Amino acid sequence: MAVRPEDVRGTKMARAEFSRRGVDLSTADIRCMHGNVYVRGTIARMATATFPDLKAECELIAKVLRTKAEIRDVVLEVMYRG
Repeated sequence: MAVRPEDVRGTKMARAEFSRRGVDLSTADIRCMHGNVYVRGTIARMATATFPDLKAECELIAKVLRTKAEIRDVVLEVMYRG
């Protein structure tokens, strides 16, 4: 089964948005399947992050990602550290 190009773009877009905002995804898995982005695992703040609440920041990132053409929904199945 071939991977959809939209899903590849969606995964890269989601990973870039989380990294740009200072969220460490090194112990998490992020995938886009049929337009749905799934983030699973443990996430933490990067040392350079300036936001006070990790969970609130992730929910904001999910809201931003839902506005992208390749992404229909974002599912956060994560543990928050820091």
